[in-house]
Amino acid sequence: MYISPSVLIRLLLVPILAMVAIQLLFVRAVSSVNMTNPYLHHKCFVTLGKYKPGSQYEKNLKRIINEFPKGSFKRGFISMTLGESPDFIVMLFQCRGDTHGPKCRSCYATAKPEFFKRCPRHKGGIIWYDQCSLYFSTIDSLGMIDYDNNFCMSNATKISDDLYNQVKPRHFIDDMIQNATREAKRDAPYYMAEEKRVGKETIYGMAECSFDMSQKNCRKCLERNNFYFARCFWDKLGARVLGKSCSFRYEFYPFIFPKAGPKYLKP
Repeated sequence: MYISPSVLIRLLLVPILAMVAIQLLFVRAVSSVNMTNPYLHHKCFVTLGKYKPGSQYEKNLKRIINEFPKGSFKRGFISMTLGESPDFIVMLFQCRGDTHGPKCRSCYATAKPEFFKRCPRHKGGIIWYDQCSLYFSTIDSLGMIDYDNNFCMSNATKISDDLYNQVKPRHFIDDMIQNATREAKRDAPYYMAEEKRVGKETIYGMAECSFDMSQKNCRKCLERNNFYFARCFWDKLGARVLGKSCSFRYEFYPFIFPKAGPKYLKP
């Protein structure tokens, strides 16, 4: 069977174009994840039980998720309690220190339905996104350090020995913790974004605590997680530790919105 050169070119071009299209879709997907607000993790508090349809707890829940103080999204933090036992509920929503205003509102609009989808009728739980977290419970623990709901996500790639000796990520995190908890700031009490140039590389980091944390508890929470999760991130090319009370992260690429929220980025 004879195939002319022009036909052969067309036959070869089709799979090549298909492959290019797939690659472009992959790149766009990755870009959209980086530019949007990816889901990270969630936890349903099974021990708190579930509420029944039409119950007082459900009424309290619907009320608390729709009645926010004015300026909550601009401030980036919402803390509310409602009702009495056994229908008491506490809600805590916080955006990342650089995510205020419309970005914060958008993150809440994403997290709220997804929480109820993943934890249907649970009386408590927490869900994390890249730019915010949403927490519900029947136990009023505001101001207290949460030691139970913390986790670590790290890059699978290990840092080179040479770069590790220059940067020492855990020491970089130590410095961020000290800077973040040195003094309270009006717009973001305990939030710090930093970057450090190391040879041809730059390491970027962020540490913050929930607005209900005191200065003492904020530092205690960050230092504890820095120690407890050290084996998760100490030799990795990027990692983050997230929790209800405090979080920190470092990467070798910029991930903070430079023109959003309070500007505490130090060269």
